Formats: sequence, C-alpha cells, structure tokens
Amino acid sequence: MAAEGSAGDLIKVVTLLGAAVVAVPLFKRIGLGSVLGYLAAGLAIGPFGLGLFSDPQTILHTAELGVVMFLFVIGLEMRPSHLWSLRRDIFGLGSLQVAVCGLLLTGVGMAFGFPLAVSFVSAMGFVLTSTAIVMQLLGERGDIAAARGQKIVAILLFEDLLIVPLLAIVAFMAPAGAGAATEAGSRWTSIAIALGALLALVAAGRWLLNPLFRILANAKAREVMTAAALLVVLGAALLMQLGGLSMAMGAFLAGVLLSESTFRHQLEADIEPFRGLLLGLFFLGVGMSLDLAVVGRNWELIVAGVLVMMLVKALCIYGVARLAKSSHADALDRAVLMAQGGEFAFVLFAAALAEGVIDPTVNANMTAIVVLSMALTPLVVIAHRRFAKPEAISMEGVQEAHGLCGKVLVIGFGRFGQVASQGVLARGASISIIDNSTQMIRDADAFGFTVYYGDGTRPEVLHAAGAATARAILVCIDDKAAATRIAEVVKAEFPQAQLLVRAWDREHAHELLKAGVDFQMRETFESAMLMSRQAVMAVGATETEADEVIEAVRRRDAERFYLETAGGLFAGRSLILSNRNAEQDPEFAQPDQAPAR
Repeated sequence: MAAEGSAGDLIKVVTLLGAAVVAVPLFKRIGLGSVLGYLAAGLAIGPFGLGLFSDPQTILHTAELGVVMFLFVIGLEMRPSHLWSLRRDIFGLGSLQVAVCGLLLTGVGMAFGFPLAVSFVSAMGFVLTSTAIVMQLLGERGDIAAARGQKIVAILLFEDLLIVPLLAIVAFMAPAGAGAATEAGSRWTSIAIALGALLALVAAGRWLLNPLFRILANAKAREVMTAAALLVVLGAALLMQLGGLSMAMGAFLAGVLLSESTFRHQLEADIEPFRGLLLGLFFLGVGMSLDLAVVGRNWELIVAGVLVMMLVKALCIYGVARLAKSSHADALDRAVLMAQGGEFAFVLFAAALAEGVIDPTVNANMTAIVVLSMALTPLVVIAHRRFAKPEAISMEGVQEAHGLCGKVLVIGFGRFGQVASQGVLARGASISIIDNSTQMIRDADAFGFTVYYGDGTRPEVLHAAGAATARAILVCIDDKAAATRIAEVVKAEFPQAQLLVRAWDREHAHELLKAGVDFQMRETFESAMLMSRQAVMAVGATETEADEVIEAVRRRDAERFYLETAGGLFAGRSLILSNRNAEQDPEFAQPDQAPAR
C-alpha cells in the first residue's frame, strides 16, 4: 500500500512537471508568455479540467513559497539606502493608489447590490495586486531595475505590507459576540507577537546571518551554503507567519538585511532554481483553483465583475500615476500591468469567511473573479504591446539642430561619445553635438553640455548640424546599422570631413572600411588592451616587457585585420592566439620567460 501511495505521489509530480514542460514553451512560442502557459496547464490538469488533481489549495499553499523566494531575491537587490530612497513611492504613491482604488472598487461592489462590509472586503482583496504575476512580467522584459519598474515594485511592497492591517480590520468587522472583550485582548496580544517577530528578524539579520554565512563559507561545503540559504528564506517566512504577518514580507526583509552582505550573489545563485520552479508551481496552482462550476452558475456576475473591476482599477492606477507626474506611456503601462487581483486576496477572503464577514458564495465568486483577472493580465499586456501607439517624443527643453557650424561634429553622445569629445574640447576646437535621445540631451544639459536633437542618418539633419563645414565627423552611436548608414551618407555628401566611426565589433569594422571611413575603432579594443597589459604585469612582467608583449599583440591583430579585409573573416584565423597555440608561437615567450626581442 505504501508503495502504491509513493507511486501515486510520483505520478502527480511527473504530471505537474510534464504539464509545465509542454504548456510553457508552447505558449511562449505563440507569443502568450510563460505565465499564461502555467495558468492554462493548471486549468487543464486541475479538478475542473481533466481532474488529475482534486486539491489545488494544497498545491497553491506549497507553491506560495515561490512568491516568498521571489521577494527574497528582490530584497537582495534592495539595499537599505535604496529602499529608503523609495520611501515616497512606497508610502506616498502606494497609499494613494490603494486609497483611491479601494474607495472606487467598494463603490462598484455596492453598485452590484452587496452590503458595505462585503463590498469593502471584495474591493480590498482586488486592490492587492498579484506580486507574482507583475514581477514575472517585469522580469521577462527586464524592467525591474528601470525607473518605472522600481515605482511598480515600491507599490507592490506597500500592498504586501497592507495585508496585515487588512486582516486586523476584517477581525474587527466580525459580527459582535459574547466574548468581545476577550477577543480584543487577544488582538492586542497578536499585535505584540507580530512586533516581536519583526524585531527578532531584524536582530537576526543584523547580528547573526553574516557570521553564520562566514562560518559556512570557510567550511567550503557548497551544499551546506545552499541549505543555509533555504533555511534563511523559509525561516524568515515562518517567523513572520507565526507572528501573524506575511510570509513574503518576511522573506523580503531577510533579503534586504542581507543585501549588503559579501554573500549576496552566492545566495541569489543558490535560491534562483528553487524560486523559478516554485513560482511556476504557484501559477499552476492558481490555474487549478479556477472553479469552472462556480463560473458556469454565476457567469454573468463573474464576467461583469472581472471586466468592471479590472477597468475601474486600471483607470484609478492611470489617474494616480498621472497625478504623480508619470508620463502617459508609463501610467498606461502601470495600469495594464497592475489591473488584476492577487494572491493575497485569497488570504483576505479566507479570513473574512472564517470571521463571518462574507459567506461561501461571495468567497467562491470573488476567488473566481481574482483568478480570471490574473489569467487575463498576460493577454491584456500582449494586446497593449501590440496595439498601443508609441508615445510622442517630448521636446520640452530640447533644441533641434539648425545652423550649427562647429569644426567637429559628434553624432551620438552616450558613454563613448562623451569620452571621445574630451580631446577636441581640451584642444579648444569648436564642437557641435547631436543625439536622437531627448532624455540623453536633458541629462547632458545638467552637466553643462549643449546637445541638439537630430537623427544622423538623415542628410538634411547633417546639413543643419554643420556637417558641410566640419573638418571631422565623429560617429559614436551604438547602433551598427545606423552607424554604417551615417558613414555612407557622410562619404557621399560631405567628403571634405575626416570620418571617424565607432565600430561595434570586428565584422562591423570591415563594413565601415568598405563604406570608406577614414578611421574606425572597435569600441572595446583599447580598454581590453589596457587590461591585457595589466594582466601581463600581474604574471611577472616589467612595464617595458608588458609594452613589448602588447605591441606584438597589436601587430598580429593589425595583420589579421588586413588579411580578413582581403580574404574574409577566416583568412587570418591562424594569427589568433589561443591557450593551445600561444606557447608554441615564436613571437611570444614561454610563461616564465621574458618576451622575445
């Protein structure tokens, strides 16, 4: 019997993994994203699909550890100083968004005919955005560290903090009973326990965790470090749960407390595989928990609820974002991403059901509404990405190139162009600068540079920027195709100017030579050569010996480049030094000898 039970459990594990492996790549291939793939797979194998699982709540509770680990990893990136810099967004923007959305969504519930208490609980459950879905979507497009991504993260943090007072409010909203005084006393006890758990976590983070990881690192047992990382995450989550707080918030605080540790990157690497797997399991559990029977019985109410609540919440978020001076594009993006309910709604609804604030029917309907909103979010994001019109470029504080006449014209003023311009400026020559990024132009203005707006691939813009009278034109942009196009236009229209172009790589350098540029430089070549020189000195060479070695490398590179220009990219292959042929090359010394003269 035990063997049969073990086989049954193994079948369930294989089913979960198989559903994910099949659905996620398929949905990503057709452009619907991994989140929707997980949700669809969960619905297919759950009790309301093929019926391979009968208790999705168990899986959902286990899979919440994925959200916990996700927030721990986010916490590792949030140094206390950075978190402090986000305080206005967390408590200002976060509280404003929650207040406005909560008020209007409560009004929506009352408009549907529900009492105030039921409407309030339903609204606040929907206000709590899905951290898992939003962070996953932000991560997939690489926006977590961007300015607009950081504002969204700040709001999510505030909403995660909000679950604690909301649970307390639900307890106070419970119908009055005979033991009210005793319940009030127990609530104060719960608050004291929560504060104690929070202080204990902070104390452990400040005085215990770093010494612990130092001892484990000295033991040089990698698997123990991984176990310790899991212990920290799950221990922090458990401590917060025992204190009546959010498990995810406990893991986040643990991450913040370790964010300045020397072991931060090791911890992140150890947690990452578990985080991704459990987060996927969470989405599978959400898909399984969609009760199609409830949706079928109350489909009119549920469909109307999903559409109205998502629309109202999106409009609220957009309005608050614009009020906080976000651009139209950023406000719309935030509204689309955050217009769903989240995983903490399930916790809030379960507490309200236990306290008698809502009945089982309302709980089932609202759970279905939240799950459907979570499933619709990836589709709404895809639709927004495909059909939204790009935001018009704001030219506030930006001048277009017109009538410029510098001896040197710099096209592109990013990190490369800024450095390349310094020599000309030190010489005292007049210089004109154009760039097609309005934000770059504004940033440069703050540092005392006058940069004009212009697209260097257009001949009329180059004329307006003074290319016809320039003695040298520096093309410093990081777009290979655009740089080559500019080179072709300049050689055709402005042959009097020396043309110096930043090359992306070796292949691009050959393209530029064919376009007739006077000088090209691979963007990382000189910095790499300087580092190579330092490495030669680090293995025992004197400065003179290092210079001779690097000069020999330069000669080989130049010879190889010449051969490639004549015969293709593989023509100079024999001149490439590798860790298999360098020691046999007569031009170079053996590892412990001085270089050949």
